[in-house]
Amino acid sequence: MGEIRKRFVFHGRVQGVGFRYAAAHLARSLELTGWVTNEWDGTVLMEVQGREGLIDKLLQRINARPFIEIDWIDESSIPVEKESGFSIK
Repeated sequence: MGEIRKRFVFHGRVQGVGFRYAAAHLARSLELTGWVTNEWDGTVLMEVQGREGLIDKLLQRINARPFIEIDWIDESSIPVEKESGFSIK
């Protein structure tokens, strides 16, 4: 199965709890690419690219982190991009 790219908007207690750093560390460990950033409204926006099973694993691991409390996630599929690495914006 090929690569996919997803855009996620995380709602809940997701800023000021190490979310971006945890997401970046976990994404890199799974060899996923993309980026994560805080938004002005208190949400966190993330675009991530890779195999679907690995993206699912990333979401599970983020949700299991202490202090992070995800109430809901808005998800959309977007076109795959040519990139390398995972960054924090």
